[in-house]
Amino acid sequence: MSSEQPVVAVLGRGVVPADEPVVRADDRGVLRGDGLFETMHVRAGRPWLAREHLARLARSAAVLELPLPHPDELHALLDTACAGWPVQTEGALRLICTRGPEGGTGPTVYATLSRVPEVSRRARRDGIRVATLPLGVAADARAGRPWLLAGLKTTSYGLSEAARRWAAANGVDDVLWTSTDGYALEGPSANLVWLTGGELCAVPAERTGILPGVTADWLLRQAHELALTAAHRMVTPAELRATDGVWFTSSVRGLAEVRQLDGVPLPPSPHTAALADLLGFER
Repeated sequence: MSSEQPVVAVLGRGVVPADEPVVRADDRGVLRGDGLFETMHVRAGRPWLAREHLARLARSAAVLELPLPHPDELHALLDTACAGWPVQTEGALRLICTRGPEGGTGPTVYATLSRVPEVSRRARRDGIRVATLPLGVAADARAGRPWLLAGLKTTSYGLSEAARRWAAANGVDDVLWTSTDGYALEGPSANLVWLTGGELCAVPAERTGILPGVTADWLLRQAHELALTAAHRMVTPAELRATDGVWFTSSVRGLAEVRQLDGVPLPPSPHTAALADLLGFER
């Protein structure tokens, strides 16, 4: 593969035509959303933070009792998908693992690779408008309750897609879930990060059941490079408006500054460029 055309690679089969069906009609990932996935940013032809993404996938699979291939096989599948991808082109690499067809014949595992969407690049450059939406549960309601799929990146994405449709219909770019007790949680496909008093913060996953963000976690671990400390804290939307910067982080979008929250403009943060450079995403 030597172009920027979408790539599909299937475990045990290698690269297949992008328009060739790879999932059976009775696959439980299709019928029931019974599966997991990870999305990675491809830079210089390689998936960034692949080890961390596969570790999160393994943790999620253990909770769902979903059998996975050996990590070496998954790494090899990612290598196959990326082979020949232009080093100068950003890519969005997705690894999908479902429980497989009815009858227990084993998991369905494949990877897709495509260009980073322009909407993601634009969010990095221009920032995003965000509205809060109630998730309908208290901040600690999902923690310790695996049947609520807390902290798992599953293919059960109906809730997130509904939120995205609401956002598009209401003139905003994204949504920030809030708890019934008033705390900010996460976006449908992003983690919340903010800066206050020299402290770079994110929402604690263990307490709230949000998805532990690979990109957000890496950013907090590297905060010392910018002479910042790092912490996991609870925060309200009102408190976010008084911080030194608010961002959404995700694997493909990278760092997107929140420029408007519930219709209230937030001043551009002087720290955005340094954080973006630390992450190494193109702008």
